[in-house]
Amino acid sequence: MRRHSLAEFGLPIELVEAHAPVVLFDRVWLAFDEKVILKDVTFSVRSGHTKIFLGASGAGKSTILKLMLGLLKPDSGTVWVLGHRVDTMSESQLMGVRHHMGMVFQEGALFDSISVGENVGFKLYEETDIALDEVRRRVEELLGFVGLREHIDKPPSALSGGQRRRVAIARAMAAKPKLLLYDEPTTGLDPMTSLTVDDEIIKLRDLEQVTSVLVTHQLRDAFYVATQQARRTAAGEVEIVAAARDKIEQADFVMIREGKVAFEGTAEELRHSKDPYLQTFLS
Repeated sequence: MRRHSLAEFGLPIELVEAHAPVVLFDRVWLAFDEKVILKDVTFSVRSGHTKIFLGASGAGKSTILKLMLGLLKPDSGTVWVLGHRVDTMSESQLMGVRHHMGMVFQEGALFDSISVGENVGFKLYEETDIALDEVRRRVEELLGFVGLREHIDKPPSALSGGQRRRVAIARAMAAKPKLLLYDEPTTGLDPMTSLTVDDEIIKLRDLEQVTSVLVTHQLRDAFYVATQQARRTAAGEVEIVAAARDKIEQADFVMIREGKVAFEGTAEELRHSKDPYLQTFLS
């Protein structure tokens, strides 16, 4: 059954004012039985900025994304996303907020039984009544953006690992979200292939003005995304160049250690931290 618009969810199209944080966690605690996962976590993400979460496996990084999506509820504290307090919303209300969010999972999570193009347009096909030819045009546009338009009618199994991740990014962008969440998007990829995925993250942030939240344990990717920017040349081509200082300062790193925020700051501040744990993690 197809859902036709956001109106039935009672949510406006403009979900957050320009000056307000796109995401706000305020003193969030979460435990599973006796195991405490997040401890008094507070941070915000500004529109058009990048928040990069680092930390050891099991530190609670991916749990933060699940809280943003409303898949988990905190035991205490508040979670605001796109101007709405998602920790108190019903599932039907959450669907309206999620319409403005995109999610890229570790393994891409594509449907192998349908084509690349059908994967990219899946949300539009299933959740809107947009004309099929319009959806096709949007899919072609997105696959062109990630450099894979010629693969539109192929099955995902015909693509390489890096290509599948780029298709997943295109799919996440289908409904023109204001916020993109990336959960270890380069895990399992070689360094050169990882860079192609990182470039897509940068392009979406800088050319499409999408706010980004990136969870990763790959320091190379984290610093690359934070210190590079995308721009169009006079000929209309897209190039990735070293970021200007003001752009670098729009990328914040958050180090999660045993469920707590152990550090929050810029790439330069992280590199020059004297904290022994951070120095060990970065070495």
